Amino acid sequence: MTKAIAVLLMLAMIAQIIKPLGLPGLRRRADFWKLALFAFALWSAALILRELTGT
Repeated sequence: MTKAIAVLLMLAMIAQIIKPLGLPGLRRRADFWKLALFAFALWSAALILRELTGT
């Protein structure tokens, strides 16, 4: 699960650098760091959830 999240968010960051996504807050190429921050938070939450559930 965490690998899939990482791959999808890396692709979104690459797409943001090539052509901005146009979403609110992601209108400039330089806004890819916001996706990186979101990816880190989502990945951390997935790891914590996996640790709490014991799988």
